[in-house]
Amino acid sequence: MGGAERGGPGRAGRLVSGIAVALGAVLFLGGFAWAALVYKPYTVPTDSMAPTIARGARVLAQRIDGDDVRRGDVVVFHDKVWGDMAMVKRVVGVGGDTVACCDRRGRMTVNGTPVEEPYLHGGGPASSDFSATVPKGELFLLGDHRADSVDSRFHLGKDQGAIPRDAVSARVDAVLWPAGDLGVLSRPAAFGALPGGTSRPGPVRLLAVAVVAGAALILGGAAYGPLARLLTRRRASGGPASGGPASGGKASGGTGRAVAPRG
Repeated sequence: MGGAERGGPGRAGRLVSGIAVALGAVLFLGGFAWAALVYKPYTVPTDSMAPTIARGARVLAQRIDGDDVRRGDVVVFHDKVWGDMAMVKRVVGVGGDTVACCDRRGRMTVNGTPVEEPYLHGGGPASSDFSATVPKGELFLLGDHRADSVDSRFHLGKDQGAIPRDAVSARVDAVLWPAGDLGVLSRPAAFGALPGGTSRPGPVRLLAVAVVAGAALILGGAAYGPLARLLTRRRASGGPASGGPASGGKASGGTGRAVAPRG
């Protein structure tokens, strides 16, 4: 009876352990597989997006269509006029917008509405003076480090410095490295107040939860066996709870005297 009782919980524990490892593997590997389909990592080679994204930072960008881009998005794009490499800038204007700088308080305006930009590098005005009307189906882009960014302001002679929407291949959702900058990029509230609003964040937080939870389940399930064996050995080494009769004789039921063994 005792052996059967001890075996029951052990079998149940191994079953739960196996289920935890299997579920953890699905979450962990599934999270990475989903991320590989939805996201692509990039390295930002310049300071033009500092302090939002530092030089050399590794970012995770969601693959999107250009039609999904909204004001305030930080996007990855290719445009021959700008160069042959992938570039990362912030969208501040869409087709039909008039983007200008600056108002009396040094703020950029979109269609005459001042835009608060807390992400900008340093103090002072948002930019040197400029004004551009964005052609339909195109995007106007600026770096967050305006003093160190070659952006739409430097290409005003062609399409008002704008790029086609289909030049965009991805939207930056998170910074992966350096570790001190690890986090998800927020959508600027000032752009949310404009017509069209801002974009919705991608599934990066959900993916992170899936990977972390999967890893925890795998480690917890795998640790069950060694921990159970360790506890079993410790219980066994403690010996029986109460002492038995002496090996050399047997106790007398009535008097409690030891009776010597025969022959």
